[in-house]
Amino acid sequence: MKLIIKILLSLLLVLTFSNSVYAFNAYVKYVIDGDTIVLSNGKKVRYLAINAPEIAHYDQKGEPYGKEATERNRQLVEGKIVRLEYGQRKKDRFGRILAFVFLRDGTFVNKQLVEEGYAFVCIVEKNIRHKKELLKAQQEAISEKRGLWAYPVFKKEKYYIGNKKSLRFHRPTCKFGRRTWRGNRVIFKTREEAFLKGYCRCKKCLP
Repeated sequence: MKLIIKILLSLLLVLTFSNSVYAFNAYVKYVIDGDTIVLSNGKKVRYLAINAPEIAHYDQKGEPYGKEATERNRQLVEGKIVRLEYGQRKKDRFGRILAFVFLRDGTFVNKQLVEEGYAFVCIVEKNIRHKKELLKAQQEAISEKRGLWAYPVFKKEKYYIGNKKSLRFHRPTCKFGRRTWRGNRVIFKTREEAFLKGYCRCKKCLP
């Protein structure tokens, strides 16, 4: 009987741990751009499930609304204690922590930036938490033409090629889009349609 109880308790602990959300508090030393921050210990944090327009650095030109997104992120988190919540992956290929970020008052920073039109939703994990609320926030931002959504589309295409596996979408002339296997390919009539599904822009053709 005691053995059965021990086994049941062990299973309960495993289930509890597997369903828990790993999170910790940290101090934000400074902001790099619209979706990246540096903590007091020097570690970089990349906001999970969103992409902000790029700012100019090295030989790369900045994108429209990149500076505004950086400044808004600075207003939200710089010099503050935040709660970092991990996704399925803890780090990206550059060694940056991947996290959802929350303020002490409960403000969901990733969502706030999307809702105000300072960032795009970019789903990198199909079963990721907060997906529905992030996509809903983006729908509202697009509908209300907030922030970056007020800018006209640069080089509008007749259609866009999405990849169901990578969750990226491309211009029809992009070599990476053309290489997409037919079984993974999905066609979007507009870039907004792709964004509403949570697809990310290709980093090369920037649709």
